[in-house]
Amino acid sequence: MAKTIKKTDTSTSIVINPTGAQIRCAASGITTTNDITYSSPATNGRKSDLKLDIQVPTSTSGKKPLVIYITGGGFSMADRTANLNQRTYVADQGYVVASIQYRTTKDGATYKDGVADVKSAIRYLRANADKYAIDAGKVAVWGQSAGGYLAAMTGVTNGEKSFDVGGNLDQRSDVQGVVDEFGPAGLSKLAADYDTAAQKANYTAGNGAAQWVYGPGTKKSIADSTSEIAAADPSTHISSKTAPFVLFHGSADNLVSPSQTLDLHTALRAKGIKSTRYVLTGAGHGDLSFTGDTSAAQPWSTQETMGHIVDFLRQHLK
Repeated sequence: MAKTIKKTDTSTSIVINPTGAQIRCAASGITTTNDITYSSPATNGRKSDLKLDIQVPTSTSGKKPLVIYITGGGFSMADRTANLNQRTYVADQGYVVASIQYRTTKDGATYKDGVADVKSAIRYLRANADKYAIDAGKVAVWGQSAGGYLAAMTGVTNGEKSFDVGGNLDQRSDVQGVVDEFGPAGLSKLAADYDTAAQKANYTAGNGAAQWVYGPGTKKSIADSTSEIAAADPSTHISSKTAPFVLFHGSADNLVSPSQTLDLHTALRAKGIKSTRYVLTGAGHGDLSFTGDTSAAQPWSTQETMGHIVDFLRQHLK
């Protein structure tokens, strides 16, 4: 974690002070099905059964837009059970919400595998749209931290067939919206806003971020300017097919530089893609309760913050 954080440019962003009331989740009206296997890819000869948990609101009839939630985990873990309260809140607004597991560096996977897994989940759910009351034409991805990175990569690669591998290839994997909360983007500048010690740690050769790009056993650093680093940067994939974005970052994030979402936001706008960025004053890197900071998650589950997410989904999916 960084000790010092350079002040981020907010001139093209919306600054909010997320200290208001917390969201309240529905106690009923949602049907939940867990442990659904959506894909069984092989990584380095080893098969993985990837699971998803799905929440389907039952308070209204008919097909509903789909939101795929992608958890964080530093590219080394992907706990699909995370952030249940936020997922339930979104489901209560009338969206089918599916939280997915994906392959990580612990599986020997790279970002290409992670993006392929997200797209596999999209195709699987489109193939099973009738079963889960999904409107297959209205799909968004929503990720936090490493999940925000995967959400961004999924949204900018609409139409890039190289990431469509696995089952249900007769289905589309494009999305109509991206919610990116404090996700990395240009990994060579992951610690650009931080002190020297934090930069040194983030750019250590062969660390988890490097493995996410280059694969297991690499001796390279994400600070190296290589074609692989460029290909792993969402901004290099932006095209006319890229989905609209909303991005969020805490001004006190000491794990992923706030300029990461700013740089992506700027690149999206430069290519004519609709993008809105929110900066949460004083907020850190999401739910850090595992570090003993039990209040870190609160700015991210206020009615104001979650309201901006739901407003974006309503605008682009409904």
